[in-house]
Amino acid sequence: MKNLIAKTAIISFLVFFQSNLLLAQNATDSSAAMNAAAIDSMDISNIEDSLALDELADLDSELEPIESTGFHKGLKTKFIEGNAGFMSLVALILVLGLAFCIERIIYLTLSEINAKKLMADIEALIMDGNIEGAKDICRETRGPVASICYQGLVRIDESIDDIERSITSYGSVQSANLEKGCSWITLFIAMAPSLGFLGTVIGMVMAFEQIQMAGDISPTIVAAGMKVALITTIFGIISALVLQIFYNYILSKIEHLTSQMEESAISLLDTIMKYKLTR
Repeated sequence: MKNLIAKTAIISFLVFFQSNLLLAQNATDSSAAMNAAAIDSMDISNIEDSLALDELADLDSELEPIESTGFHKGLKTKFIEGNAGFMSLVALILVLGLAFCIERIIYLTLSEINAKKLMADIEALIMDGNIEGAKDICRETRGPVASICYQGLVRIDESIDDIERSITSYGSVQSANLEKGCSWITLFIAMAPSLGFLGTVIGMVMAFEQIQMAGDISPTIVAAGMKVALITTIFGIISALVLQIFYNYILSKIEHLTSQMEESAISLLDTIMKYKLTR
C-alpha cells in the first residue's frame, strides 16, 4: 500500500514537472517570436521613415525658395496696377499737401513761446518805467504775441482806446499770417478723393469698353478696369485722410496761439492802464 502511494506520488511529480517544462518552453518560444516580430516591425518602420525622409528631401530640393515681398514693393506694384497716370496725380497732391503742412507746423512751432513769462517780464519793466527795455524784450522775442505787445508799447503815450484799436488791428494781421497756406491744404484734401473717384469712373469706362470689344461679359474681362477703379479710389481716400489729420493738428496749434494773443493783449492793456494811473 505504501509502495503504491509512493509510486503514485513519483508519477504525479514527474507529470507536473514535465507540464511545467512544456509551458516554460512554449512561453520562451512565444516571447522569441514576439521579439522577432517587433524587430521586423521596427525594421519596416525604419525603412518607411527613411523612405519618407528621402521623399521630403527630394520635395524640398524641387521647391524653389519664395522671396518675401516688402511693403515698398507691394506699394509700387499697386501704384502701377492703378494706372500710373491717375496714381501720379494723387501722389503729387499728397506730396504738395504734406509740404504745406510741414511748413505750417514748423512756422507755428517756432511761433510758440512762454507767453505768461513774457508778460510777467514786460509788466515788471513797465511798472518800473522802463518802456524801452520792454520794447527790447518784445523785439528780441519771436512770435505774434511779442509783436502785438510791441505795437501796444509803441503807442503807450496815446489813449487806451487808440492802443486797443492798434492791438486789435495788428492781431488780425498776425492771425492771417498764422492761417497762411491753410486754404491750399483744404484744396488738396478735397482734390485727393476727387481724383480717386475720377479714376473710378475711368476704370468703369475701361471695363465697359473691354466688354464691348469682347462681346461677352466675363470676370476676366471686367477685372482689369474694376481693379484700376478701386485702387485709385483707395489711394485718393488715404491721401485725403493723411492730409486731414495734419490739417486738424495745424488748426489746434493756430487756436492755441490765437488764445495766447488774446490773453496777452488783455494783460498788456491792464498793465498799461495801471502804468497810466500811477504816473
